[in-house]
Amino acid sequence: MPPDDALPPKTSMVGKTKIKWEDGKLRSAYANVCNVATTREEVMLLFGTSQAWMAPSEEVTVELSDRILLNPHAAKRLLQMLANSIDEYERQYGPLG
Repeated sequence: MPPDDALPPKTSMVGKTKIKWEDGKLRSAYANVCNVATTREEVMLLFGTSQAWMAPSEEVTVELSDRILLNPHAAKRLLQMLANSIDEYERQYGPLG
């Protein structure tokens, strides 16, 4: 479970719109692998875990656990939010490899 400060506040403002974040059905999952597929209408994010670190091999199995479907507009907003978050992270902790 992420620390409380990693979660969005219970309410926030976007322009004049108040957003209430309802987290009653929130679930947490861990992924060390992500893949992306697209169609004209949607962007599909596939998340899973790989145990490849256990033993080198010619074939790696990734256990997919979650699929998130976004329309292209939401995917672009996600891209911008992730870029901003990584920029902030690198300013605080140093550059990622």
